[in-house]
Formats: sequence, C-alpha cells, structure tokens
Amino acid sequence: MSRLRIETDILRIPFRDPFRISRDMSGEVAVTVVVQISSDADREVGRRGLGEGFPDTYYGENPDTMAAVMPLLLEAVQPFEERLGRDPDETRAALVGASTSMDTAIRHHGAAKCAVDIALHDLAARRMRMPLHDLLGLSRDIPPTDFTIGIDTPDMVGWRASRASRFPALKIKVGGPADVETLEAVRAVYDGPIRVDANTGWHPDQAVAMLPDLERLGVELIEQPFPATRLQQLRWLQERSSLPIVADESCVVYEDLESLVGVVQGVNVKLAKCGGVGPAKRMLERARELGFKRFLGCMEETSVGIAASAAVASLADWVDLDGCLLLGADPYEGLELDADCRWMLSREPGLGVHERESELPPRV
Repeated sequence: MSRLRIETDILRIPFRDPFRISRDMSGEVAVTVVVQISSDADREVGRRGLGEGFPDTYYGENPDTMAAVMPLLLEAVQPFEERLGRDPDETRAALVGASTSMDTAIRHHGAAKCAVDIALHDLAARRMRMPLHDLLGLSRDIPPTDFTIGIDTPDMVGWRASRASRFPALKIKVGGPADVETLEAVRAVYDGPIRVDANTGWHPDQAVAMLPDLERLGVELIEQPFPATRLQQLRWLQERSSLPIVADESCVVYEDLESLVGVVQGVNVKLAKCGGVGPAKRMLERARELGFKRFLGCMEETSVGIAASAAVASLADWVDLDGCLLLGADPYEGLELDADCRWMLSREPGLGVHERESELPPRV
C-alpha cells in the first residue's frame, strides 16, 4: 500500500481592512492552515492534493489542535488511498468512506478534517484528470458571491460598502454599538440586497425592535442573531420576522439540521465547520430535502478553501464565498470572479489553484 504523507503550513495573513465581528473584535490577521497530501506514487509524478482548514477558537480549534489530530486523521483515511482515482463512482465512494472514517476516529475538529478532506478531493480529482465539480457530478452554474464588511464606525462601513458596490449583495456584520446607523450608512451608498450577520451578538428584545428598520432598509436575511444553543429564541424571532433567520453557529454539522426544522428558515453551511467538501455537499443536499434556504459560507480562507467551497456552490441559494477577497494578499491563484461576481470554476484537474511564485505571506 502506498503511504500518504501530509505537509502543513500555518499562514498568518493580514486582512485588507480590519475585520471585526461581534464575538471577536481583534480583526487584524487571519490565521489559516494549508496542507498538501500525496502518496509515494503521486510524488514521483509531481502531484499532490491541496487542502485548507481555518481554525476558529469559537469551535475549539487552533493550529496546535489541528497539528495534534492530523496524524490520527491521516491514518483514518489511509485505507481508502488506493481507491482514489480508479473510476468516478469508486472514487466518490472512497471519499465518503474517508470522511466517515475521520468522524469515527475523532469527534469535532471540523477545520482539521476539512483540510484533509479538501486535499483528498483535490488529489482524487487530479488523479482522475477532472475538475472537482465534475468529479462530484455538480454544475458549473453557481450563484454570485456577496461581499462581507466587518464591524466599524457607520461612516467607515458606508465607505467600504461604496467601494464594494459592484457586488450583487453585501453582508454586513452587526452586533456592535450602532447597528441601525451602520445599515443606514450602507443603504445611502448601496441599493442592492443587504444581509446582516450578528454572530450571536443580539438580545431578543433588541432584535425584535430592529425588525421594522431591517425591513425598511431592504435587509434580505438575518444570520445567527442569538447564541448557538438558544433555539427557542431563534424560533421566537422567526415567528415574528418576515425576513428569513439563518442559523450559522447553531448549524455546524449534518446532525444539527433536524433540530432546526421549524426553528429557522435557512442554514449556513461552511466547509471548515462541517469537515470539508463531502460533508458540505451532503449537508446542502439534506437541507434542501428538509425545506431550508441554503447559505454557503466561508471563513477567512485563501483561494484553496474558497475554490473547494465553490465546487459545491450550485447546491446553495445564497453564496458568501469572499474569504480570500478579505485578505491583504492571497498566496494562491487560479480562482477568478466573472463580471457578475460568480467564481469561475476551473476546467483544470482538481481545485484548479496553485501557489503563487511570489508575494507569499509569512509562515509561522
């Protein structure tokens, strides 16, 4: 059996603009983990699979926890290596088996699993000489991405909204001291849909009092207004809101979907939460069966993570895949936006992204 090996890089990349959310007001540097996975045979021909996992301390992960579990995850997926690339059906089955094996080996650790899962999908598609979305049997026709603006003064958020006005929707982080004033500033310079994301930062009385203003200002959806476990509060607000409430921190993995039926109208699926491409595809498909509006989100990832997310974006109603656009410098290239702000899925094998030859951010 050819043994898989993994190489890991921790990247610290300054944000283009300070990126603050209600539960994390630091917002200066993104820290993400990129991996390369290959077998002995792959290395002989210069082939490897790229993957990325963005560790969020909210979910109990950091680069150290990822490093600690990577050997266990690699061992869990090793039995499936020889089946990757034989034919599409067997390859897809092996990828599902690898994901299940990681879940059996250890619970949680979504970002670490995500990095391994994306790398395996990239490697398998490269072996098959197929773009990843083709291997998954998914369409190239995907919704456009919105653009996210972090918490800041209303004037500053308004200025950033003006600068991002080419995007068909803006996602505004709220939960700060001046939410309505901030949204007023955005609406003064931008006439498209506004999506608001409180990242658990609102209280019920505050949220319900804001509903008339949110409707007046053309807000399209409200993402995670309350703490993750407050499902009754989410249900209470959804019953009073004409706008869809979307669960994010309350919707981490596949198993969370059933508990949200009748609670919210939408769910936000992210690869770094659920464990990668395969788990995200299965979550989006199940969410559709359960009648949810489906939001495909991201962390502050490079083009590696965003390209992997874009491969399953045809399963989503709304797309928030702007992580690499928030970075001061993206160390990978090959992923491009079209004139309508849709990511153009690569026709090259795998993810279709590769490391830039220059302007790499510092490694730690």
